Amino acid sequence: MAKPHNFLRHDDLPYRPCVGVMLINREGLVFVGRRIDQTVEGWQMPQGGIDPGETPTEAALRELKEEIGTSNARLMREHDDWLAYDLPQHLLGVALHGKYRGQKQKWLLMRFLGDDSEITVQTPEPEFASWKWLAVEALPRLIVPFKRDTYEKVIAAFQDLAGPEV
Repeated sequence: MAKPHNFLRHDDLPYRPCVGVMLINREGLVFVGRRIDQTVEGWQMPQGGIDPGETPTEAALRELKEEIGTSNARLMREHDDWLAYDLPQHLLGVALHGKYRGQKQKWLLMRFLGDDSEITVQTPEPEFASWKWLAVEALPRLIVPFKRDTYEKVIAAFQDLAGPEV
């Protein structure tokens, strides 16, 4: 029998293996989507689970297609480490289908090769209500607090390549 979420401890649950994508356009701006399923305004970069047998790059391209309607992107760098975050206690047993304590993510920097007309958040299983391109330095202010540390690590790891296309 599952424990009520207020009695769950982070140690009771595993991390969900995921991929995250810092998708930058030719101008060096980063894609962010506003989550469709949150009561407070929450923006994030594309991310999602890694299926069995899938590489992080394969998962990233699949997630882009599922979340923003296009996978027209080129890998620029993969983060050296897996970055993890824990859900806040009030979301434990609720978010991520109640099965995980948080996510362990492999982050990729990818360059968007298309134009904005290729992007749509009106996908068969939408996750974002809207989207925009954003300056890299503005990311931490829009992200939910429990993911902020992870985003700051991603920015630090990719900042040297996350500028305009030359």
